[in-house]
Amino acid sequence: MIFALTVFLITYALLLILPKYRAAVALVSAGIFIGSGILSFGAAISAINFNVILMLIGTMGIVALFIESRMPSLLADLILSKVPDVKWAIVLLALFAGFISAFVDNVATVLMVVPVALTISKKLNISPVPGVIAIAISSNLQGAATLVGDATAILMGSYVGMTFSDFFFYHGKFSMFWVVQLGAVAFTLVGLFIFRKFNQPLPDEVRKNRTQVTDYVPSVLLVGMIVLLIVFSFVPGKPELINGYICTGLFIIGLIAAFIRTKDKGVFLRTLKEIDVTTLLLLSGLFIVIDGITKAGVIEMVSKMFLHFSGDSVFLLYTLIVWVSVLFSAFIDNIPYVAAMLPVVSGIASITGMDPTLLYFGLLCGATLGGNFTPIGASANIAAIGILRKNGFEVPTLEYMKLSIPLTLASILTGYVAIWCIWS
Repeated sequence: MIFALTVFLITYALLLILPKYRAAVALVSAGIFIGSGILSFGAAISAINFNVILMLIGTMGIVALFIESRMPSLLADLILSKVPDVKWAIVLLALFAGFISAFVDNVATVLMVVPVALTISKKLNISPVPGVIAIAISSNLQGAATLVGDATAILMGSYVGMTFSDFFFYHGKFSMFWVVQLGAVAFTLVGLFIFRKFNQPLPDEVRKNRTQVTDYVPSVLLVGMIVLLIVFSFVPGKPELINGYICTGLFIIGLIAAFIRTKDKGVFLRTLKEIDVTTLLLLSGLFIVIDGITKAGVIEMVSKMFLHFSGDSVFLLYTLIVWVSVLFSAFIDNIPYVAAMLPVVSGIASITGMDPTLLYFGLLCGATLGGNFTPIGASANIAAIGILRKNGFEVPTLEYMKLSIPLTLASILTGYVAIWCIWS
């Protein structure tokens, strides 16, 4: 157990120190667990959740085609045609980014919506920084709303065995989707207060602008993916990899349709390049590492530590998991953190005999939203700050946090209270 814990701690440290080499670090660590005999090669392969991997490949591919179709830009134009002033434009664009992010990767959402905010700021001669930060925070918030919203949601859903519809209603109770929407309401109210000075009316050219969309197939595929995931949520005895088959199958259909429409073979390479292979390899390695430390007894030890610090209080245990997750996710990537903590929560439940749902949802809430506190806490934040920098706007950490702290606290506190009230 000591050897496994040491390897894991070194792995985690290297993931923080060498962010560009995270996949290599995870795979080398997985190799150590195999080479040391803690896991056999067959057990290591079995530890990889291929349903998660296939879901991510499929959704990444469909999202790439969806962005290329320019449909998100058209939807943003339609929203802007209805708002009275800049304050509402900032808030509604952020909420729109959140809506997209419930079904699309957070970074992809930022890449879709931020250019719209930049265009508006240029035409009004105002700083785009507040609007871009709000978009990044909102996209992270809604990533926990559905099974396909974020890698952390996919991880938890697959680990617990949740279906797409379970994120709406789980065991007869309101699930994460509704908790996140309560957080979005809090985000909106705080956002309207923070941006109250941005009361300039939008110019007519912004209101009348309409992006031209010529390819509606990716939009149909994205909607079709959601519908099929919902439908198969209710099918008994379905294949273990059904969600992965749905997502990758629709992605392949989208690629073929794009080739038929454009007669351009380059569409295959361009779209495949948009799939984040680094994240896929990182997750594959982490699945093996987490299985290794579980078999070595590390997870059981950490579970007992949480129970020791919380005593016999379920409320203290829940609070500890939520706010420790917030703290960690404010500074480190939440994917390896959630991957490591899911078996810890399961271990706590097996020791105490409690229903782990409260703790699973608390973990997802804290880990997904906690990354909003700092500019390095989530990939979407890093992408947003990078776009601003390319356009000549440097964002100091303190300036970012002046907006992120109130918006994020409002969302997390709302989710923290709502999950406890529903699931305690």
